[in-house]
Amino acid sequence: MDGAEERNISRVAMVMATIRQRIAGRILTPGAKLPSVRAMAATAGVSTSTVVDAYERLVAEGVILSRQGSGFYVANQAAPFSLSEISPKLDRAVDPFWVSRQSLEADDSNLKPGCGWLPPSWLPEDGIRRALRGLSRAGSTALADYGSPLGLPPLRQHIARRMAERGMEASPDQIMLTESGTQAIDLLCRFLLEPGDTVLVDDPCYFNFQALLRAHRAKIVSVPYTPSGPNIELFARTVEEHRPRLYITNSAIHNPTGAILSPVVAHRILKLADKFDLTIIEDDIFADFEHTPAPRLAAFDGLERVIQIGSFSKTLSASARCGFIAAKREWVDGLIDLKIATSFGGGRLSAELVYKVLSDGSYRKHVEVLRSRLSKAMFDVSARLKNLGIIPWLEPSAGMFIWCRLPEDADAADVARAALKRKIVLAPGNAFSLSQSAKNFIRFNVSQTLDARVFDVLRETLRD
Repeated sequence: MDGAEERNISRVAMVMATIRQRIAGRILTPGAKLPSVRAMAATAGVSTSTVVDAYERLVAEGVILSRQGSGFYVANQAAPFSLSEISPKLDRAVDPFWVSRQSLEADDSNLKPGCGWLPPSWLPEDGIRRALRGLSRAGSTALADYGSPLGLPPLRQHIARRMAERGMEASPDQIMLTESGTQAIDLLCRFLLEPGDTVLVDDPCYFNFQALLRAHRAKIVSVPYTPSGPNIELFARTVEEHRPRLYITNSAIHNPTGAILSPVVAHRILKLADKFDLTIIEDDIFADFEHTPAPRLAAFDGLERVIQIGSFSKTLSASARCGFIAAKREWVDGLIDLKIATSFGGGRLSAELVYKVLSDGSYRKHVEVLRSRLSKAMFDVSARLKNLGIIPWLEPSAGMFIWCRLPEDADAADVARAALKRKIVLAPGNAFSLSQSAKNFIRFNVSQTLDARVFDVLRETLRD
């Protein structure tokens, strides 16, 4: 932005502030007519175009109204929100929505060790700004038109190459872009499930798996998770007894435990899937956190029974909503039709932005720095938690989550509610557990647990 643009914006802001002050001081009351554009320009010593810009912005904010041929008038102001209406509710039940609601509704003054994303300062802001500047010079089609339902071809080609680096073969025409990883699962549930179908999940598992499946009126069953994957004996028994239609899991870096699927367990899962006609959705959203690629069910299976999904919200931006589905070819057309029915075209602008950042040479460097930073945070947070008697279930080799047992069978829900009163959002274990067997566990996001206040509040809460 050059100096002239900055000066113009500051003049517009000055006019807007003047009008707001007059409204706040009751000089201009609801329904009162504002000075004409020419009169305001003369009073403020600015151009008429500056006043027009300021008035239009105030109209967009709902502060004033424009009446064709008559002028501008003060709007009837709605009552402001009260803090009690918009703040997180302390008495909300601990269910699969608990952590999401508390994390998303909390303001910037809250600390969020329970949330599932990195702090904004850990994300590639410079790369995103470069990409946005590049997009501002793009043609009108990229900025304003619908994207194709399959999604931006260069980004799908990029995703195919990334998958190949992890041992998975998928051509770009087997990859469909979505608005997010969550939308990817939602579309697959719509495509593969009927109400009442059974779906298998890990216990514990990512809480939004449960929330989505309940929205689709599925019957959910679970199998305990171990440091090398699901308990395979119980997995086999559950699949035989309940004949689930789907199994949804993270296998590279498991959420919430941080565990990694072993090759032996992966092979046994796929044998059971083939025997009992089980389709697997493998959520690979944490792929870029790995130091060394872990086994993937999709790599062993070749996208026959396994569908891989992912997104870029964890390492790039949660605001640029873009995910993907990689599936066998014969399913892609059906998924495209379903995407058109539910969201019409693709989110082209987000896809263009994501592609520009991913294809920027600085992204790989960003990810390398991020892995190192997470490793250090994992070490530091783990040590400080152990000093409080909060013991990790395992020491994760990568990622941002650490799954911990509280001392003396403390109730994680009680600890989380007490911490919330001190403006700290935690993730109590039973939000992740279908069987409600994680009462004394908490998932910590190490990137969000570095502030000393978190440990002070935990110490005081556990002592009470």
